[in-house]
Amino acid sequence: MAALEEGFTLSAVPLGAGPHGLLGVEQSDKIDQFLVTDGGRTVILYKVSDQKPLGSWSVKQGQIITCPAVCNFQTGEYIVVHDNKVLRIWSNEDVNLDKVFKATLSAEINRIHSIQGTEPLVLFKKGAVRRLEALLAEPQQKIETVISDEEVIKWTKIFMVFRHPVLIFITEKHGNYFAYIQMFNSRTLSKYTLLLGQEEKSVIQSFSASVDRKFISLMSLSSDGCIYETLIPIHPSDPEKNQRVVRSLLLKTVVSGNARNGVALTVLDQDHLAVLGPPLPDSKECLSIWNTKFQTLQTSKELPQGTSGQLWYYGENLFMLHGKFLTVVPYKCEVSSLAGALGKLKHSQDPGPQTVPHFVNWETSQGYGLQNSEQSKRILRRRKIEVSVQPPASKQLLSTIKKDSEKHIEVELCKFLAIKQTPDFHTVIGDIVLELLGRHKAEPSFYPRNSLMQLVQTHVLSYSLCPGLMEVALEKADVQMLQLCLQQFPDIPESVTCACLKIFLSINDDSLQEAEISMESVSDYSDSVQEEKMEEQTEILHNGFSPEEENCDNCDRGLNEKPRAAAEETTSCPVIPKRAALLNAILHSAYSEMFLLPHLKDIPAQHVTLFLQYLYFLYLKCSENATMTLPGLHPPTLNQIMDWICLLLDANFTVVVMIPEAKRLLLSLYKFVKSQICICSELNKIEVSFRELQKLSQEKNNRELYSIEVLELF
Repeated sequence: MAALEEGFTLSAVPLGAGPHGLLGVEQSDKIDQFLVTDGGRTVILYKVSDQKPLGSWSVKQGQIITCPAVCNFQTGEYIVVHDNKVLRIWSNEDVNLDKVFKATLSAEINRIHSIQGTEPLVLFKKGAVRRLEALLAEPQQKIETVISDEEVIKWTKIFMVFRHPVLIFITEKHGNYFAYIQMFNSRTLSKYTLLLGQEEKSVIQSFSASVDRKFISLMSLSSDGCIYETLIPIHPSDPEKNQRVVRSLLLKTVVSGNARNGVALTVLDQDHLAVLGPPLPDSKECLSIWNTKFQTLQTSKELPQGTSGQLWYYGENLFMLHGKFLTVVPYKCEVSSLAGALGKLKHSQDPGPQTVPHFVNWETSQGYGLQNSEQSKRILRRRKIEVSVQPPASKQLLSTIKKDSEKHIEVELCKFLAIKQTPDFHTVIGDIVLELLGRHKAEPSFYPRNSLMQLVQTHVLSYSLCPGLMEVALEKADVQMLQLCLQQFPDIPESVTCACLKIFLSINDDSLQEAEISMESVSDYSDSVQEEKMEEQTEILHNGFSPEEENCDNCDRGLNEKPRAAAEETTSCPVIPKRAALLNAILHSAYSEMFLLPHLKDIPAQHVTLFLQYLYFLYLKCSENATMTLPGLHPPTLNQIMDWICLLLDANFTVVVMIPEAKRLLLSLYKFVKSQICICSELNKIEVSFRELQKLSQEKNNRELYSIEVLELF
């Protein structure tokens, strides 16, 4: 049995808009990180578990990336090709691709392959292959021509067989297809002609392959909607001879024969295939998993926004473009058995909204036609009767949501959540939320707030699973719901985070006082004892910074005007505790600076000033103790505070600097930065002395068991 789990959007920005679409998704040297290469100028490193980008690199304007970036697993570096001949090699620490290692080659590159256990291999458009190190040692070396002038490489893949790399690439010439197998342990190149058989007029739209010790199993999805298999020997009897291999029908009509775009397949394991494409001429595109051993459709998922006809898989995740956004769909394939193929395993869940297994008739002469026998109908009928006798609790709850009152739904939801959780619990919870939001859309007066909050607190939801939830909460300015979502959802887009920030800064204090807001992240900011100390001792240092003294000769004396007012300003919180709790939720949220900055520019200047005042207040509170931390259960960290100060100033400085109310705050921030520069300058002066002390502490050979040393610092 196989299952497709709920997918999520990995990329928050549209991809595939370049002239070559999305070039590829490749594994990084860390198992949860992937390199995504757009068909224009950009390579992005994503961490799937966090659903956030870790880095982004672009080539210069006018340059075009021409093949997917890969990771060199031996060095941890990344490699990309732009303008067909130019290699770029960089690491995570590099920022500008224009300043990293560059090598211009003598021939055009088709693809770079990288796999664990060997160095990267470079495949040229004319069929020649080179190891990366040998190529970098002499970039302008002559590259031989392997394939004919009219042959075009259509598909390529690398395997490891007996600890040695094996490269296969498929070429096409005038409708004829050829397979080339490059063995690197024996340095032999074998060529095979793929005989299409009876389906000669069909065009191959997608390839995939798997390997065992003797054969490469080449799968091909043709324009007639069928999948064919070709067995190619790894060790040919006569490597120098052009040999012929015949395709055999594996699965019949898995996609519509009229489909021209959005079609792809990939081998998941020895018994399962993932197929992308519309199953019927007028249907929308679907992602489906087929069991090749028992000829059954195991599961499918409709893709209403369409795809680009590209499909990648790593581990237990499928990657594809859904619309314009890169989407990850986790999947599971169990060990193939007849009971699993028929959906009769005892531990399998009720099929619910999933597709009923698609049976084929093994008794027909071809063995691939649909089974229309009475026995099949009886099996399906019996399954429907069994389901109707005792509907699952989730279906009963969904039925209740459609017609009953909010109070009754809340009671039934409590009963449902008390039941033992099933493996698809997160999917069921997502369906319940969508059903509640669907009824709210149809009946605006229906807003089951308590039920929705209960569901969010199950810790299984994410923004991508129910994006409409936060949209409704923003419309209703439900700050309690927004705070809870910010705390629970790991994948909130930066635009939604900024929309929450606008609500938190603009809502009036009276409305906040009535709201039930979690105050875990807020301590007692009044701190009367500390205020008394401030009055008695006017020269308190905050991490080397005193608001009332000059720490550097170069600091402007004008900044020290009205010290009493500055002290009073920093000892009282500029916002009420409940607003502080909401703002702390923003500080804890995950974000990418590149995507966040444009949205921060839309926040009104007075709200930016208020947020800066609160952040500056938090910084001074952090500076009051040696640990540089705030009291409370989940307070913001110093790094979060400083990062958000920098973000707000980067996005809004030219606006804030014109506001009279922000003048004192900006002067305080300016003086703080000046003082930190002075402290760093003083530390740099004694850096050499510290190094000498470190050397002396390591010289233990000439010391006795006890000694007294006098060190003079000048």
